[in-house]
Amino acid sequence: MSANLDVLHPDKPKRILLVVANPAVSQTTGWPIGFWAAVMTHPYYEFTEKGYLVDIVSPKGGKLQIDSFSDPRDASGYSANDLISMGFLSTPKLAALLENTRSIAEVNIADYDALFLAGGQSPMVTFIDDARLHKFVADFYEAGKVVAIVCHGTCVLLKVRLSGGKLLVDGKTWTGFANAEEQFADAFVGKRIQPFWIEDEAKKMPNTNFIVNGRFKPFAVRDGRLITGQQQYSGAAAAKLVIEALGV
Repeated sequence: MSANLDVLHPDKPKRILLVVANPAVSQTTGWPIGFWAAVMTHPYYEFTEKGYLVDIVSPKGGKLQIDSFSDPRDASGYSANDLISMGFLSTPKLAALLENTRSIAEVNIADYDALFLAGGQSPMVTFIDDARLHKFVADFYEAGKVVAIVCHGTCVLLKVRLSGGKLLVDGKTWTGFANAEEQFADAFVGKRIQPFWIEDEAKKMPNTNFIVNGRFKPFAVRDGRLITGQQQYSGAAAAKLVIEALGV
């Protein structure tokens, strides 16, 4: 990561708040779960290459945990080719950013230009009913900031409401983890993984347009200040849309 020197305003870099899920235990599998490495490390890389400053926090604070299949060092080899995550996790200064995160309660929204919520398995358990996180996302958006959410992190958009009572996604086009991808994941491990599927729930909601691309293809959507990415291969695509929205 070179922290690109060709930055328009190096004296006042853009600032990104990257929210990562706290560790949990899956309600359906009993597995320990956390965040998916690529949906944090790839956006981190894109932002820092533009000279942005990135702070990694979590809803509750503390040490973070990676979903095992997303760790390129995992014996499964599922993410063995994810060199960006390998580089992040193998760099002591960067890996240390996951050891003792601040909580969102300690964050001043005014300090940041954009919010970026990462995904993984934990958000389906820890994000979906976290009213404090939902309000935090709404407050960020209503402060005129860019809000980006990727992968299973997009489950929050099933519930985040603005101060007037409407869902944040009311009248908006957005994306998230697709049914076809859930089906593939379930077949890969031989059991049901998630307690619900985002696409199923989104399709029940009136006055919102949930769309998906092909299975596990990079895909991100920008609708005004809301940016969403489909799954773990879409983190960089979503980050690039944030950069497009904010400039350098």
